[in-house]
Amino acid sequence: MDDEEEEREEKRASIALFIGMGSFILLTQIIALLLAAPFDLAGMTAFENPDDPLNPIIFFIFIIAFTAFILVVFRFGGQRLIYFVMLGAVAITMYYVMAVLLPYAFIPEISTLALALLLFKYPEWYVLDATGLIIGGGAAAIFGISLGILPVLLLLIILAVYDAIAVYKTKHMIALAESVIDLRLPILFVLPRNWSFSLMKGDEMEDGFFMGLGDAIIPSVLVVSSFVTYELATPTLGALVGTLAGYAVLSTIAGRGKPHAGLPFLNSGAILGFAIGYMAMVV
Repeated sequence: MDDEEEEREEKRASIALFIGMGSFILLTQIIALLLAAPFDLAGMTAFENPDDPLNPIIFFIFIIAFTAFILVVFRFGGQRLIYFVMLGAVAITMYYVMAVLLPYAFIPEISTLALALLLFKYPEWYVLDATGLIIGGGAAAIFGISLGILPVLLLLIILAVYDAIAVYKTKHMIALAESVIDLRLPILFVLPRNWSFSLMKGDEMEDGFFMGLGDAIIPSVLVVSSFVTYELATPTLGALVGTLAGYAVLSTIAGRGKPHAGLPFLNSGAILGFAIGYMAMVV
């Protein structure tokens, strides 16, 4: 294969990866929107008062504490402890989703156990992606119905700033990402650069394209919150389209070979899209 053909092949692969990761964000948002009403009816809320301005602060403190816990435990060689703690959190989230989607005797428990065992025994990249969509959509739905518009906007701003500092300044988010990739859990989306790529075989990170699950979940919280507040009106559509626009901007620089903070772009796009949609609704 000559250089020109290799360049064309690389370009096609980059376009496929761009569309693939964008599809994961869109599917997370769609799943979250579909789960919002059933979760609300089932009372699966994270906060009692959605409009309490302290809610995003509590959310942020929890993220900081959990991140610190993971980094400290990793430093002292506690990878297996972190693995089972996170696998338990994944299983709980999947159970919440299954309990709403399949509210029949023992079905949520059996399906959750089956998915957890699949993750434990066969954590290939497409298994992580499929379960990641369930978890991402469920988490976005839970927090979207639990937070009012103003708390969500505050949360997105706080997390965008934090993500930028954690990636570009302290760089502890990069260390965290490199550590959790080896756990092979659905806490990030994975797409292969070639079809021979396999997490099970321990292929190098350079052979795959990774995006943290939080990059899909956090802006989707605003999409769900606006849906709960305004239904499927222009603010909801604006937040959804704005997230994808932010992702498009992020993708123009993310392919340059080094990690980038996703939330400053994704959250800014979601907020700007929401603002435009809200103005279109009230004018």
